Amino acid sequence: MNTLSNSSVIAVSLAAVVAFIPSAAAAQMAYPEKCKSEMSMSGDMAMQGHNMQMPEMTDYQKESMEGMKAMGMNMMQGMMKKDPDVSFVCGMIAHHMGAISMAEVELKHGDNAEAKAAAQKIIDDQTKEVEELTNWVDKEVK
Repeated sequence: MNTLSNSSVIAVSLAAVVAFIPSAAAAQMAYPEKCKSEMSMSGDMAMQGHNMQMPEMTDYQKESMEGMKAMGMNMMQGMMKKDPDVSFVCGMIAHHMGAISMAEVELKHGDNAEAKAAAQKIIDDQTKEVEELTNWVDKEVK
């Protein structure tokens, strides 16, 4: 039962925690301003999980959570766009930036050559996709 409680806390934390520390590749590409919602999030939603203490987490887990936090905040902003095309593209930009962040954590902390190769491929492929989608936003969103 205690394991279930810990698992639940971690699952809720994963869903709630979403960071503002950009990854190396993600730092080179900013989430487009045109993807940010005009609507601000309520303080409760924006701060959800922000101050959670998780002392049992490893550095790898903490870094992964930080990437998830940034992705989640950006996806929520993008999905608030009224135009379904813009909402989709902005959501995908945030999603891909989250994948890049996760892959960078794997490169930093992982030991398995295959997993690290997959992480590098994700960084390469999704960086290109973020650039393409961001160009679409720059061109199409007024």
